[in-house]
Amino acid sequence: MRSIPSWDGVDIHLLKVLNVLLNECSVSRAALKLGLSQPAVSTSLKRLREISGDPLLVRGRFGMTPTERGLALHDTVRAALEKLELMTLIGKPSFEVAQTRQAFSIASPDYLHAGHLGRLVSRVNRQAPGATITMHALGSDYDWLGALESGEIDCVIGNWPEPPEHLRTAPLFETDFVVLMRSGHPLLSGGLNVDAYLGAGHLAPTPHSAGPRGNLDLYFARERLRRHVVAQVPYFNLAPYLLLQSDLLFTCSRQFAEHYAGLLPVEYLPLPMSLPSVRYYLLWHERSHYSEADRWFRDQVMSAMRDDEPLSPRPRHAQPA
Repeated sequence: MRSIPSWDGVDIHLLKVLNVLLNECSVSRAALKLGLSQPAVSTSLKRLREISGDPLLVRGRFGMTPTERGLALHDTVRAALEKLELMTLIGKPSFEVAQTRQAFSIASPDYLHAGHLGRLVSRVNRQAPGATITMHALGSDYDWLGALESGEIDCVIGNWPEPPEHLRTAPLFETDFVVLMRSGHPLLSGGLNVDAYLGAGHLAPTPHSAGPRGNLDLYFARERLRRHVVAQVPYFNLAPYLLLQSDLLFTCSRQFAEHYAGLLPVEYLPLPMSLPSVRYYLLWHERSHYSEADRWFRDQVMSAMRDDEPLSPRPRHAQPA
């Protein structure tokens, strides 16, 4: 018994090959028009014959001649390809930066230097004045993976040592740890070594808050060192203000310290231990990877974060490494 033809294995490539073959009635001319080799076109024709259960084209006096089945399919295949092309054009509208009213969203931790995000807002507003940006706090209770997958947010800035493998990533910048303290702190003149650092009182993030303290905690645990944490703060951006009336120390990224040293009477010194630098990168989901608007927004994020221009005035008395 002859099997019933199944078109389940047909893809757009095979439809294009069939359409050109029926137009040209020649494997060699079809190959030339498609930019393929003759064996490749012959293989596709063989596959089409197997799927349709018909020769589709047979040898004639002046080349190849479509069978009745081939002729019947020609108009249908041509119409299907035209419809697919139209759907592609309609489904992918052009993205015009200056006219867009797109709403973009990004999640970032609060320990990220605020100047970075300010520079991002400035870039987007200058180029796309009709666009809006919503920023989400990247706390420990925020399901940022689900938000990326659902489209609630477009991208995430993070510094996890090993981001999820199914996400797209791009490096942004690196920074090191420093120790932030009030101006006039005794350690600014006396020097900051390991003993002085461990013997001082410390301000630290609360255990449930998200922060770049993984490397720091791992180092302390590995070296069996212990700091004296006097107070904990739930938000990184509160820490510089809490330092103003005490001799507490706050360990943070250099860029975070630079930002507040340009705004408040606080200064910073290098961390007296050798720790790996903190690496920040951008993450986004495959679902938005090919979106022209999302690609443009990611480019703005990366440009804003990678810009080498200082984000705030450097303090006169800061002592970076």
